[in-house]
Amino acid sequence: MKNQFSSHISKRSRTHKALINLGNKLRNKEIRQPITYDEFLDITAKKPKHIFRDIFQVFYDMVHYYVDSSMPIIDHKTRQNGSGSVEFEEYDCSNLFEKGCDNPFFADRLFVNRFLKLTDGFKKGVQNNNIFLFEGPPGSGKSTFLNNLIQKFEDYTKTPEGACYETFWRLDVKKLGGFQRVENLIKKIDEANDDEDRSDGDKAPTIRLDIENFPHDFVEFSCPNHDHPILLISKDYRQQFLDDLIKDKSFKEKLFYQKQYEWVFKDIPCTICTSLYTNLLMILGDPLEVLSMLGARKAIFNRQFGEGVTVFNSSDPIYKGYITSPTIQSMINSLLKTDKVTYIHSNLARTNNGILALMDIKEHNVKRLMKLHGIISDGVHKVDLIEERVKSLFVGLVNPADKSHYENIPSFKDRIITVNVPYVLDYKTEVRIFRNKFGENLDAYFLPQVLNNVAKIIVSSRLNEDSPSIRRWIKQPEKYAKYLDDNALLLKMELYAGNIPNWLSDEDLKRLNPTTQKQIFAEAELEGVTGFSGRQSLNIFNEFFARYGKSDKLITMEMVSAFFDKRTHLMEEIPDGFVEAIEDMYDFNVLQEVKESIYSYNRDHISRDIQNYLFSINFEPGETKISPYTQDTIEITDDYFKKFEIIFLGNDCTRRERRAFRNYVQSEYITTTLAQEIHIEDKKITDTEQFNKLFDKYTQNLKENVLVAYLDNDNFRRAIQDFGTSSFNTYDKRLKQDVQTMTSTLQEKFGYTEEGAKQVSIYVLDKGLARKY
Repeated sequence: MKNQFSSHISKRSRTHKALINLGNKLRNKEIRQPITYDEFLDITAKKPKHIFRDIFQVFYDMVHYYVDSSMPIIDHKTRQNGSGSVEFEEYDCSNLFEKGCDNPFFADRLFVNRFLKLTDGFKKGVQNNNIFLFEGPPGSGKSTFLNNLIQKFEDYTKTPEGACYETFWRLDVKKLGGFQRVENLIKKIDEANDDEDRSDGDKAPTIRLDIENFPHDFVEFSCPNHDHPILLISKDYRQQFLDDLIKDKSFKEKLFYQKQYEWVFKDIPCTICTSLYTNLLMILGDPLEVLSMLGARKAIFNRQFGEGVTVFNSSDPIYKGYITSPTIQSMINSLLKTDKVTYIHSNLARTNNGILALMDIKEHNVKRLMKLHGIISDGVHKVDLIEERVKSLFVGLVNPADKSHYENIPSFKDRIITVNVPYVLDYKTEVRIFRNKFGENLDAYFLPQVLNNVAKIIVSSRLNEDSPSIRRWIKQPEKYAKYLDDNALLLKMELYAGNIPNWLSDEDLKRLNPTTQKQIFAEAELEGVTGFSGRQSLNIFNEFFARYGKSDKLITMEMVSAFFDKRTHLMEEIPDGFVEAIEDMYDFNVLQEVKESIYSYNRDHISRDIQNYLFSINFEPGETKISPYTQDTIEITDDYFKKFEIIFLGNDCTRRERRAFRNYVQSEYITTTLAQEIHIEDKKITDTEQFNKLFDKYTQNLKENVLVAYLDNDNFRRAIQDFGTSSFNTYDKRLKQDVQTMTSTLQEKFGYTEEGAKQVSIYVLDKGLARKY
């Protein structure tokens, strides 16, 4: 019983602790306790940069709160060649569009740079009187993008960095003489509730209030227009007041003279706050007494309730009336003993200093767009007989086919800023989409590069086949014919993905200057509107992966080519010859990897090979000797000589040519190296002139010719297949060493598994790639 009781207490303790932790988090993040005007001004004096932000500045700060920027697209090699900096930079937007989102949006480099350039304009305050439409074809992810953006905006405004303040009224009932007996006033309100015919035909509910017995000492409510608290300071005195209040001279210089802060000195409060302030001043006679009833509260941004953020779908009905609160209206009238303060506002007031979004410009949203155009032009619209000022971030989504609703209206041309949201043009981003859908371990099913190549084939359908900027840049495209498609789409893809190919010549690399880069990236504005949509891409990949993902072998480039070649309806969307070209480029790349991996390029390793050869040439094939230079046991065979000599002479060399080369090296070794430099000058073998010449030439030719000796060597192929089995021990030491070096380097340097290293090595041999390139 005692143990049960202790366990019960322990559980209650854990529950209580969990609730306390939850309560603290909710209190810090969710509760918006109002503060006095004095407290607000104290915060303003300490953090003016944080306080003086309109919706556009808050949005800019939100984006950069989540976005991390790193290095530009261009690398150090390009910089050294004088091509300068690049227009497009690398940004990590995962925190903004992916993490914490139910449906992540994967933005490629091109769109991210486009989007961040737009937000930079918000910060500068140069394009705030506009409607911002994100245009893209169906399936490009526009809705996901905007939904995630709005979600992160809401999340940001709940953080200390994102907190925004709005005017909060706290009317002191006692100071204002209490509520008067207002039977007649209540009767008037009731009659208005019953009789007023609003423009949309709706009737307000009848509300009877027992104001005389109202239990609270204060009447509290936020400004329905979300006015910034500083606007209650008269325009005539604001600059002097802020000059006295703020100590930070560098910020004041920006505040007083930079465009993004013009609103601080030009904007005025809404009609509700203005009339409240005026009437309170008449009653109290002292501005400070009025300000004592004024405060501030952190603004709430909640899409669900349309507060601070409102999203309209095209089918949502249009609300034609105005919004009021009979409760607040009657209290104000009773306290101020006047009906001069009219508590009405439009639905647009709910997103003043907030975001209003239109999802698709069609049906009812066409009318909303037309209405917003007039509001943006003047910043003012009528609510009943009252002028209401609105400054919101107006955004929308539009399909290219729906532009006809507004593109022929001249007055819209200078009010709408369009940002393209095309299909993904960066193959790396397309791969991330695949991983998100099919699992983060997706790469484990593919040989390296193959998954990227699937994405490149998908992306190729979205690119324009002709690229004038690349034609102007690459003067001799034929020199890249072995591994580049006729339209140079593979080259464009690498640039779009932030890569500068290492196979570009120095001449072409130098011409890749900022102007050329800008011209290439400008072409992206016209791409990504045709081809495979995002949804089609996932369907294609799903079909491909279902077919080959269950194979015992890793997915190869041959499987990719076979899949697309057999599907005519897919090939119709892919540029002619592109699949063949991407296979050629793959062949070229894997050949370089295998060449680089088959030999370690370790200086000591190369040195040992040369020392052993110089010693071995003094003996005939068939002998086994221990090298005095390296202490290695050498099986001297014709194959041993061939592997070394073919690196210098090439695969086509004859036995006679090899013998002549060997005799020449032996003659120089005996007469000069051994007799003169070693015996007389007492040099080490590695310090002799002959050794250094051979070392330089060997290193230079090694990579190009390293596979030549194995092209027709069946033992080498079998040794690769037997690697990792007991049969591998039956092969000679040098052959085993080459296979071990190759497979381990392919794994360590190029990301292959052991099985993948074996697969790709045999692929290179069976296709004769060393002869092809």
